[in-house]
Amino acid sequence: MQRRYLSPDFKITTWDNLKPLLEELKNRSLNSVADLKQWMKDHSEVDAVISEDGAWRYIKMTCNTQDEALQTNFNFFVTEIEPHISPYTNDLNKKLIECKFVDELEKDTYFVYVRGLKKSIELYREENIPLITELRQKEQDYGTISAAQTITYNGEEMTLQKASTFFKSNDRALRESIYHQIQSRRAEDEDTLNKLYTELIALRHQVALNTGYANYRDFKHDELGRFDYSVQDCYNFQDAIQKHIVPLVKQNELARKTALKLESYRPWDKEVDADGKAPLKPFTTGADLAAKTITCFNTIDPYFAECITIMQNMKRLDLESRIGKAPGGYNYPLMETDVPFIFMNAVGLHRDMVTMVHEGGHAVHAFLAANLELTEFKSTPSEVAELASMSMELISMEHWEPFFPNADDLKRAKKEQLNDVLKGLPWIASIDKFQHWIYTHPKHTLEERYACWMEISKDFGTGVIDHTGLENNLKRSWQGQLHLYEVPFYYIEYGMAQLGAIAMWRSYKQNPKQALANYKQALALGYTKTIPELYKAAGIQFDFSPAYVKELADFVKGEYEAL
Repeated sequence: MQRRYLSPDFKITTWDNLKPLLEELKNRSLNSVADLKQWMKDHSEVDAVISEDGAWRYIKMTCNTQDEALQTNFNFFVTEIEPHISPYTNDLNKKLIECKFVDELEKDTYFVYVRGLKKSIELYREENIPLITELRQKEQDYGTISAAQTITYNGEEMTLQKASTFFKSNDRALRESIYHQIQSRRAEDEDTLNKLYTELIALRHQVALNTGYANYRDFKHDELGRFDYSVQDCYNFQDAIQKHIVPLVKQNELARKTALKLESYRPWDKEVDADGKAPLKPFTTGADLAAKTITCFNTIDPYFAECITIMQNMKRLDLESRIGKAPGGYNYPLMETDVPFIFMNAVGLHRDMVTMVHEGGHAVHAFLAANLELTEFKSTPSEVAELASMSMELISMEHWEPFFPNADDLKRAKKEQLNDVLKGLPWIASIDKFQHWIYTHPKHTLEERYACWMEISKDFGTGVIDHTGLENNLKRSWQGQLHLYEVPFYYIEYGMAQLGAIAMWRSYKQNPKQALANYKQALALGYTKTIPELYKAAGIQFDFSPAYVKELADFVKGEYEAL
C-alpha cells in the first residue's frame, strides 16, 4: 500500500505522535459522499500502519521469547498504545455510522463492513479497555511458558516439537520413553497453566458482564461477527461430527492396531507407520521446505509460487523449530506492505509440510485481497480464512511430487493427510464443546474442569487408544491447545472450513481449472460479502448439517480407500 495520507517516514513511537492523526480524522468535516469515502481511505491507511506496527512487535517476540527487549517492545504497544486507540476507534466508527451520507454508500461493497461496525459500536465499553489490556498481556504468557518446555535425549536439549518426531520411530520402547519425558515436562507446568487459564476465564467473563451479556460465550459469538450461524448451529455441528466422523476415525484406528499387531494400542503408537516403514521425510531444512513449496505451488498456479517467492525474498519466513521460539504456526497479515509473514516450528515431519502449504494458503489469500480499498475489506472471518488454507492443503496434495518423488511415499503421505483430516474434526469439536462449557460455567472448580474434559474426550474418542495409567496425561491434554489461551472460541471455524475444503478439493478433482478460478475469485473478495456468499463464489456451500457432513465424510472415505 502506498501512503497518501501519512508521510512516508512516519513511525509510531509514542501515543503522542499518533494521537494527532486520530484527532484529525475524528474532527474532519464530511460534506459529501466523496468526502466520506476519502475519510474512510485515510482512516484505513492509519489502521494499516497501526496494525503492521503491532504485528511486527508480536512477530519478533514470538520468534524469540527469551529476548526481554522484544517482550518489552510488544508490551509497550499493548499497554501504552492500544488502550488509547480503543476510544478513538469507537468514536470513528460512530462518526461513519452517524454520517448522513452513509446510506448512499454502495450496499454491494459496504454492507458487510457497515454491519460489522454497528456491532462493534454496540459491544464497546470503556470499562473493558483495561481488562482487554490485561488479557492481551496474560495471553502471551502461554507462549512464553510453552517455549521454555524442552527435554533432553542423547545429551541434546530439544523442543517438545522436535522430540515428537520420535513418535514416528519403529522402536516402540523409544517412543514410549519419549512420550513419558514429554508428559513429565508438561506436568511441571500443569498448575501454572491451570492458574493462567482460570485468570483468563475470570477476566473474559467480566468483559462479557460489562457488555450486558450473561456469559463470555454469547459475547464472543457476537464479537467474532458470527452473523451467519448461531450458537445452536455449533452444537449441531458437534453432534454431526460425533455421529458421522468419529466412527470413521475408529475404523482407521482399529485397522492400525491390527496392522501393528498390538493387544494394547497406546498413545505413543498413534504416529508410527502401520507397515513398519521409516518416517516420511518430505524436506530437510527450512530453506528446503520453502523451495519445495514454491515448486509444488508452481504446478498448481504460478501466481501461488510467486507469492511465496516474494515472501522468501523479503525474509518473511521463519520456519524451523528452535529453543526459545513460541509454539505453533501462523500467517500474520501485514496490512501496510501487504506481504504477510509465515511463522512455524518445522522439524522435518510430514505434518510440517502440511502446515507450510496451509499457511501458504493464508498467504495467497492475503496477496489476492491486497488490492481491496480498505483494510477492513481484507480482514476476512476465520470461516473464510481457514477455507483458503485448508483448501490449499488438499488441492496441493495432487501436486506433492517435489516433497515425495517416490510413488509409494506419495501414496503414504496422501493417506496420512486424509486420515488427519478425519481425526482432526473430533478434536476441533472437542475443543469447541469444552469452551462452550467453560464460559457458561465460569465459576467452575478445577475438578469440574477436568471432569468436563474427560467426558468430552469420551464422547469424541474412539475407545481404541488405551490410556490405562495415563489418565492424568489425558485430563490435561487440552492445555496443549494454544487457541484456548490466546484466541478463545477461534477453533470451530477450522471444522467448518475443513468441510468447505473437502468440497473445494472435490471440485478441483472434477474440474481443476474452474475450481481454481472460483477459489481465487472468492479469496479476492476479502470480506466484502457474507460468508455464505463467499463460499458460493468458491463454488461450494456454507453448510454443516448432518447430511452434508456425512456426504463429505463419505467422499473422503472413498478417496482414502482408493489409495
